[in-house]
Amino acid sequence: MRSGYGRSIFEPLLPLILGRDVSGEVAAVGASVKSLTVGQEVFGALHPTALRGTYTDYAILTEDELSPKPASLTHVEASAIPFAALTAWRALKSTARITEGQRLLVIGGGGAVGFSAIQIAVAAGCHVTTTCGNQSINRLMAAGAEQAVDYTSEDIESVIKEKFDAVLDTIGVPETERIGINLLNRGGHYMTLQGEAAALSDRYGLPIGLPAATAVLFKKRIQYKFSYGIEYSWIYMRADSEGLHEIRRLSEAGKLSIPVEKTFSITQVREAHEAKDKKQILGKVVLELD
Repeated sequence: MRSGYGRSIFEPLLPLILGRDVSGEVAAVGASVKSLTVGQEVFGALHPTALRGTYTDYAILTEDELSPKPASLTHVEASAIPFAALTAWRALKSTARITEGQRLLVIGGGGAVGFSAIQIAVAAGCHVTTTCGNQSINRLMAAGAEQAVDYTSEDIESVIKEKFDAVLDTIGVPETERIGINLLNRGGHYMTLQGEAAALSDRYGLPIGLPAATAVLFKKRIQYKFSYGIEYSWIYMRADSEGLHEIRRLSEAGKLSIPVEKTFSITQVREAHEAKDKKQILGKVVLELD
């Protein structure tokens, strides 16, 4: 977003407050809020298109976007979870509707969304295979993946022998899409995080870009339905109070966590972003308020 992604939506509204995840204490509530009280510790995430972000000492969220913070986690630990976990939740629970015993492939399990998806699927009783870089293999196996394939040194299609009921592709390039489609059972779900709505809108403007994106999605859905007998979806995070409460429950039970590699002061947003841009920090980064 700092470099212009989503400009078709956000540019007319600058300046923006960035940030989606949050963990903190309720300072005030609206008259209609029933489930939260002043002073309560909460965590949650804003919708991707929200204009008022969370890189601030006071953030404004709706009741559906928050849940009581897992008691066993610090605010730093809790703040790393909601947006990524809710994105994975929407893919697995709302779209693919995974059930116990099913097989899931996560392409790119080393990132926060992929790692969340592995843990959510394992907790649901699914068999999980993932692709990742070599440095992530031990962590993903410890999280419950039955097979972790190093895409940098192994041929994914040669190593993975079985087919899957669902594929979550967090990379979303043509090659990973081809692999994911080929490894799906008929009736399965292919889900990618790399939907083209924002990119096409940025390129052509909203009036042309959004209809173009809708046409691309519709074409792919029809194509893959008739050619492979599978469902094709673009996945975006959305507020889901039921999902967030389940994510809290899994976190409190020690079944869902996202490690934080480094924290920065809220006054060091630029430094934190630059460290991520330059890949100096591979894991999650959290901004802290004094």
